Amino acid sequence: MHIPDGYLSPATCGIFGAVMIPIWTVASKAVKKTLNVRQVPFLAIGAAFSFVIMMFNVPIPGGSTGHAVGGVLVAILIGPWAACIAVTVALVIQALLFGDGGITAIGANCFNMAFVLPFAGYYVYTLISSGSPSGSGRRVIAAGAGAYAGICVAALCAGIEFGLQPLLYHTANGQALYCPYGLNVAVPAMVVGHLLVFGWVEVIVTALAVKYLQKQDAVFFEGGRS
Repeated sequence: MHIPDGYLSPATCGIFGAVMIPIWTVASKAVKKTLNVRQVPFLAIGAAFSFVIMMFNVPIPGGSTGHAVGGVLVAILIGPWAACIAVTVALVIQALLFGDGGITAIGANCFNMAFVLPFAGYYVYTLISSGSPSGSGRRVIAAGAGAYAGICVAALCAGIEFGLQPLLYHTANGQALYCPYGLNVAVPAMVVGHLLVFGWVEVIVTALAVKYLQKQDAVFFEGGRS
């Protein structure tokens, strides 16, 4: 799902960078306000977990990759705003040190994986798990459903961003200047792979982690976080 350099126009990259600045600002304030001392180390652990799981990626036709992210699990444990910060840190390190995702596309990658993914997944989780005990099996199902929804919605966003490029930016004779694949190719390429393969990896990792943590320390799932 990482967008490489050169696949989005400078204008598109600039727009997503501008969009993410207020999101990061709100996230920073929310984390300072809502995270208690006991939870602070889990922000770093969440960033490390997301970094590691995203390194196991598989190329997808169209110039991107498919992989699990772990953002919904982090959102369930310490809140979606904290997950936004954690996944952002992982994405920035990957782009700067490992070339996994473009430096110019950091804003777009963070929008998809650090904002859309954890929030979409977290709210699906809260909708399904609402009113259930902290140790309930419904929480495990809700976590898996949220993880699946989050990564698939994020993949859809990436596919749309790719697919719009040849429509918006092309030469006089119609040759694409950036991503050459239209919506009819880019959206299925991104979405189908995550619906059929990578989404299920995200489901398994998230559900098993929640099940394990329920047995070890169910306090993680007591009360809501925003």
